[in-house]
Amino acid sequence: MKLNEFFAIANGIAPTSVSDEYCTKFGAYDNSGLLVNTGEEVCGALFSLDFSSQALNKAIALGANLIVTHHPAIYGKISGIDVCDFSPLGEKLVKALQHGVSVISMHLNLDCVDGGIDESLMEGVYVSSGKSSGKAGELTCDKTACEDKPRALALMHPVDEAQNCGYGRVYDVQATSLSTLVEAMQKTFSTQRIVYYGKGDKKIVRAASCCGGGGDEAAVEFAVKNGADVLISSDFKHHVLTLAKERNLAVIALTHYAAENYGFEKYYQKIRRQVGIPCEYYTDRDLL
Repeated sequence: MKLNEFFAIANGIAPTSVSDEYCTKFGAYDNSGLLVNTGEEVCGALFSLDFSSQALNKAIALGANLIVTHHPAIYGKISGIDVCDFSPLGEKLVKALQHGVSVISMHLNLDCVDGGIDESLMEGVYVSSGKSSGKAGELTCDKTACEDKPRALALMHPVDEAQNCGYGRVYDVQATSLSTLVEAMQKTFSTQRIVYYGKGDKKIVRAASCCGGGGDEAAVEFAVKNGADVLISSDFKHHVLTLAKERNLAVIALTHYAAENYGFEKYYQKIRRQVGIPCEYYTDRDLL
């Protein structure tokens, strides 16, 4: 299929205009969209959270000439490409072009949209709370019809609240303890690298979460303001953990990869059902 046809499907689920609006509204920076276009028709696609050497080699081995990432393959300005001066990005870009591999990256837009990565993190936490409390532990019903599913009570950075579009969510979960919630999350998010701060028997009935590296001061204030018992995110700095402790807020720290890979794989599943070409998913388990 043509690359612009594939991109239209990917963009229909997570429009890059959402990223533009988020950046304008909250003073952020992003680079989402079609970042490398080799001009070739797409015969196969590999989805990977990162534009890593491993993912690129996997795509080439599979004969896939498109990589779809969450984190932008090209984030900042490139003044030149040099493979002789230890430039990992330059090496990957040259190799991609040599093998006719195009790249699409969907970042803040996919974080924010309804059904995107931030909401998927919320759903994963909710599913885990059900498992740890001994209640139903899967969201198997249709999203629009299911009553037993999480609902965002507030968005930390709302882009379009009417469309459930924004970053950072607070929501009620099925009552459980902090330690048992963490144990269930290890299974839900397929990771053993979870650290929690707070008493293990602390009762959790309301959570706040931000996908990726959202563990900052603003997230703590958002969680406390909205009555959350725990803040779930990644990349916490020491002073943020201290602040959370002073506010009697428990913290669950996933790896950045685990916090986003869960939702990005759902994005992959949505797209692969709509395109008539082979699609594969790559997970770097060393980062989970």
